[in-house]
Amino acid sequence: MARSFNQVILMGNLTRDPELRTTPNGTSVCSFSLALNRSYKGSDGNWQEATDFIDIVAWGPLGERVAQYLTKGRAALVNGRMQSRSWEQDGQKRSKVEVVAQDVTFLGGPGGGGAPAGNDDMDQTPAPAKAKPSAKKGKQEDVVIEDIGDEPINLDDIPF
Repeated sequence: MARSFNQVILMGNLTRDPELRTTPNGTSVCSFSLALNRSYKGSDGNWQEATDFIDIVAWGPLGERVAQYLTKGRAALVNGRMQSRSWEQDGQKRSKVEVVAQDVTFLGGPGGGGAPAGNDDMDQTPAPAKAKPSAKKGKQEDVVIEDIGDEPINLDDIPF
C-alpha cells in the first residue's frame, strides 16, 4: 500500500490567546487558532481580501511553550499535519479538521508586531529556552538564548 503525505505549513496571526489544558493522564494540550489572510482576483477583475481561520493543537512541551509565549494577535509559523476527528454532542454527530502542530516558530516581537525580534523556534525538542539581556553598551539590548548546555548563544552570531 502506498504511503500518503500529510504536511501543512501555515503562517498567520493568533485569533485568541492559547488555551492550555491537561488530559486526565497528565499530558498538556494547547489549542489556538490562526487567521490566514489572502488576496485573490474576483470575477470583476478587482482584488479581493479573504481570511481563513484554522484551528491548531499543540501537545506536550510544545503546547506549554505556545501557551507561555504566544498571545492574541502574535504572528506564528506552524508546521504540522492535518487531522480530522468526530464525536457526538447533544445527540448530534460533529466533526472537525484541525492541524496538529509539530513545530511552532514565534514571529515578530513580544508585542506581536513589527520586525522579527529573534525568532523563538519552539519545536518538539525538550530544550528549554531562557532569555536574558547581554551586557553590551551603546547598542540596543541583545537577547541571548541559553541552550541545555548552559553555553550562551549570541543571536548576532547566527548567520540568518
